[in-house]
Amino acid sequence: YSNRKRSLVIIMAEEEEQDSTTANVTTMAEEQSSSHKTIKRFDSFDIESRTYLGHGSHGSSKVMKWSTILHLAFQSIGIVYGDIGTSPLYVYASTFPNGIKHEDDILGAFSIIFYTITLSTLVKYVFIVLRATDNGDGGTFALYSLICRYAKVGLTPSEQAEDTNISNFKLELPTKRMKLATWVKSRLEKSDISKYFLLIVTFLGTSMLIGDGIFTPCISVLSAVGGIKEAAPSMTQDKIVWFSVAILIMLFMVQRFGTDKVGYTFSPLLLLWFALISSIGLYNFIKFDWTVIRAINPAYIVTYFIRNKKDAWLSLCGTVLSITGAEALFADVGHFTVRSIRLSTCFITYPAIILAYAGQSAFLRKNPDLVSDIFFKSIPGPMYWPMFVTAILAAIIASQSLISGTFSIVQQSLSMGCFPRVKIVHTSSTHKGQVYIPEVNYLLMLACVAVTLGFKTGVQLGNAYGLAVVFVMIITSSFLVIIMTMIWKTHILLILLYIVTIGTMEFMYLTSVLYKFDQGGYLPLAFATILVTIMFVWHNVYLRKYKYESNNKVSPQMVKDIMNNIRITRMPGIALFYSELVQGIPPIFKHYVQNMPALHSTLIFVSRKSLPISKVSQEERFLFRRLEPKELNMFRCVARYGYRDSHKESEPFEKMLVEKLKEFIMIKNSEGIISSDNEDEIERIDKAFNDHGVVHLMGESQVFAGEGANLGKKILIDYAYDFLVRNLRQSSNHSFDIPHKRMVKVGMTYEL
Repeated sequence: YSNRKRSLVIIMAEEEEQDSTTANVTTMAEEQSSSHKTIKRFDSFDIESRTYLGHGSHGSSKVMKWSTILHLAFQSIGIVYGDIGTSPLYVYASTFPNGIKHEDDILGAFSIIFYTITLSTLVKYVFIVLRATDNGDGGTFALYSLICRYAKVGLTPSEQAEDTNISNFKLELPTKRMKLATWVKSRLEKSDISKYFLLIVTFLGTSMLIGDGIFTPCISVLSAVGGIKEAAPSMTQDKIVWFSVAILIMLFMVQRFGTDKVGYTFSPLLLLWFALISSIGLYNFIKFDWTVIRAINPAYIVTYFIRNKKDAWLSLCGTVLSITGAEALFADVGHFTVRSIRLSTCFITYPAIILAYAGQSAFLRKNPDLVSDIFFKSIPGPMYWPMFVTAILAAIIASQSLISGTFSIVQQSLSMGCFPRVKIVHTSSTHKGQVYIPEVNYLLMLACVAVTLGFKTGVQLGNAYGLAVVFVMIITSSFLVIIMTMIWKTHILLILLYIVTIGTMEFMYLTSVLYKFDQGGYLPLAFATILVTIMFVWHNVYLRKYKYESNNKVSPQMVKDIMNNIRITRMPGIALFYSELVQGIPPIFKHYVQNMPALHSTLIFVSRKSLPISKVSQEERFLFRRLEPKELNMFRCVARYGYRDSHKESEPFEKMLVEKLKEFIMIKNSEGIISSDNEDEIERIDKAFNDHGVVHLMGESQVFAGEGANLGKKILIDYAYDFLVRNLRQSSNHSFDIPHKRMVKVGMTYEL
């Protein structure tokens, strides 16, 4: 479709109950003549507003220079890897809380850690999951939106009618893989339970990842600061806790400077950290017992479980902490690129961490009684103070990966209508994925301080942390299997191989961390329950409001009747009437005219459309349609955004919209000549814009449960949703950069 040409849109509507297919023809420029009345009409604007042939963003076809990739790889070290990089501080201490009973238990534990990091971090996330980015963006919502684009499983209004991006409409020969993809897609689309389940699981994964952002700072900082006991045994635990709290508060205070500045500050420090732990690990590996390399043989895992039975199974609660932060590789990829993340993981992070654990394992072979303080005990004497200072700095950095990931997923869920309104601050003009959310930042800070003061030690924190990590990993794997089957059409044997290896490993970890549910594991589920409830309430009422507007929208005939009313006065200027309704004119317009019988000479109904993709280019941002008759000077416009798009454009929104409207009006005839009527209309719009400006009419709705609503609906709408609305940010200029001086709010009550 091109706004510059008359375009014929052929819409093929397939009905399951009908044997015949009806072709419906409309134009975007004007209503069809009466000769077409025998054809069943569809509003082409509604269809077009759901269709997007995107260009992508991070993952676009543009060739990125190696200098830029290396630059982003350097930045990613300070943002992404702090969590997984500081895991050697506490993994062995959490794995053997009651000491080491057999010297070969060290080989068994090291073998588990080695294969856990290799399979989960390197194979799963770096080489498989990063392929499933949504135009360069990662996280649970990115996986969910990717599935929604290939199957009609979304519950949000913007996704219910999408039927153009389905994978099965490609010209492919019917192979067994194609049949399996078709079967999975059909099952998901036909089952309402599956649709709700996918959405709730997405909420749960998002909530658990936010929970990671709470536990990571607590356990990392507490473990690092606790190392002071090696030099000052008289240091009490209470002093360590309060010192940790002070560090955490300082960390959250610097978030407002943005990922870009924080990354440049932290990356050199974390590079130093990786250099130190890998060199000390190599030193201990050579000095104490280089034969720990035998742990590459997975047979030591089998003998470890045979020898220790239940204790070996419970020790998985400790070894799983070796991959804390692995999800950040995927959640934070939108801040960088896939290639930069892969480079920094394969050539810096992975080798350094493996060397660190190898060195600790070699040290423990000779000193098994020092396992509770293995990290600082294994440091050569002259290196203690440099490592202590670096460890504290690295622990501070460790929190950054999940904090950045939390900002990213909150922004995604907000754009999909699944999270209450919060302020999004874009901290980089170069990389649009780098954002800061003040409200979320301060809530995370308060939660971290409360958890640190409440638990005081890393043992119970480890139990809570492990549960959050494993839940997120399993949710990611579940979505990934759907994507491999339905979208990638991966061979069934490869899918089974993934389930048998990585899936089995994650299931074993889940059973282990659930066993310690009452020892701290309940906390992430408590946090997740609160967040899922908030997201469900907000999204559910969002759907109800949209359906109410859709069922009560103003018909074209009613618009003509309103405008023919002699009481209506037209005044010079342009008015933009905002609403979220895409498929028509919102009922709030009728309410406005009844109470304010005056309209501007040019009226544009603007609808914000969230597409299940990350980015929409500015060239494809707007879709227009004229409301007939032409003399009304009324238009409908859909502004399409992805969940990663910034609404703070390089130029004012109203200016971009008016320019695109003039392009839409500038329709040439078959000889390439612009009609005089269109030229006059463009001149009138220019005059109205330059002389009288633009007024922004914002539709604001207050909702309450309708008469006869059951108790559950009344609690949901009248109490839960009302509480969120009253205590969170209002939507006056949430979607667009609207000047307050030229904004008018129009209120209406919806009975849902």
